[in-house]
Amino acid sequence: MPVISRIELYHVAVPLPTPFRPAWIPGYPQTHNRFDLLRLVTADGVEGWSAGPAMGRERAGIGDLLGPYLLGTDPTDIETVQQRLREMAYLGLRNAWVEPAFWDIKAKLAGVPLYRLLGGEERPVRLYASTGELRGPAERVEEVARHVDAGFESVKLRVHAATVEEDVAQVAAVAEAFGDRIRIGVDANQGWRVSAMAEAPLWDLARARRFADACADLGVAWLEEPLPMDDYDALAELTAKARLPVAGGELHTGGWPELRMMIHRRCYDVFQPDAMFTGGVAQTLKVAEECRARGLGYTPHTWTNGIGFAVNLHLMAAAGDADAFLEYPIDRAWTPPLRDAVLTRPFTHRRGTLTLPTAPGLGFEVDRAALRRWGRRFSTVTGGRLALRTLRDKGLRGTVTVARARRDRTPARSHP
Repeated sequence: MPVISRIELYHVAVPLPTPFRPAWIPGYPQTHNRFDLLRLVTADGVEGWSAGPAMGRERAGIGDLLGPYLLGTDPTDIETVQQRLREMAYLGLRNAWVEPAFWDIKAKLAGVPLYRLLGGEERPVRLYASTGELRGPAERVEEVARHVDAGFESVKLRVHAATVEEDVAQVAAVAEAFGDRIRIGVDANQGWRVSAMAEAPLWDLARARRFADACADLGVAWLEEPLPMDDYDALAELTAKARLPVAGGELHTGGWPELRMMIHRRCYDVFQPDAMFTGGVAQTLKVAEECRARGLGYTPHTWTNGIGFAVNLHLMAAAGDADAFLEYPIDRAWTPPLRDAVLTRPFTHRRGTLTLPTAPGLGFEVDRAALRRWGRRFSTVTGGRLALRTLRDKGLRGTVTVARARRDRTPARSHP
């Protein structure tokens, strides 16, 4: 049985050439692509990688938590991994982004890309260009023109203005210029409003209805996150009455139980869970399957980092509709080489289409030179290190008790 024998954590900060101003955090000039990188290693030397977006060094102590829960775990036993992460979350630390590293190992041990392990087949994946910053109508038209020239058949705009009229003006300008040439989506970023840096518009059901009606009249293909993510009643009412598809679901850290409830209530027409937040690969796969069973759409959110993009790409290939579009984050200050800076090969499109990786696991290789340049390892956990820490914290008798408990739990990790 393979077991996890080493856990490493890195904080990575890739400098951006110019500040990126995300529409979802008004007033915030993002100067780095920051994330925490996880490396798992089995006793036989098989590596698994994952990465969670970070604002700073807020996870500085997470290695002390991951070690006791995950060291010695069979990486192919996803059910146990999910249970361990569930236990870790009882104190509020939901870390779904950790789970894909186990799938990376599991698929590598099987010798196949993850999407094949999940039942998918190799195929081209169509992408929509997902913009990130706010822009006025004229500048947005110029931006969309570049995406059209690059071969994209679909694009997502960001609106976050003080008034409905300003938001509609931007969409109308793009629809007038490209409405017959490109599929247009609009993200209102109301699902998880952030106003820590600057004031942000706060939509209610009435404003969402007005904007949805305007978008429908302009031929918009979908409206994303038009209301707070936990306003289930209003979301269900808007979705039932809107004349265009309503989408969302990217940041529901409650995972499968919460999203299943939202599917049954039809809070959205199209669900966009991001596995790095929504319970990992296993839970997100359940969401996709339930959407299909209920006649709803599924296409994942991918705007985190290159590894997060890879995880959701595999899920799209395994569980998404063949004719659906996958989100492809791209902006002036947020390009694939910056998003994927610690990967040896960025996930670059060809005329708005992406070829799936064929290497086993998640299908990428970490660039060790880039990791040394921009990453700092802040935690290493091995069996020896964990034993020494336990000895310091609990003394000899307590250490023996813990070792016996861990030994005795081993048979319980096996599932029929």
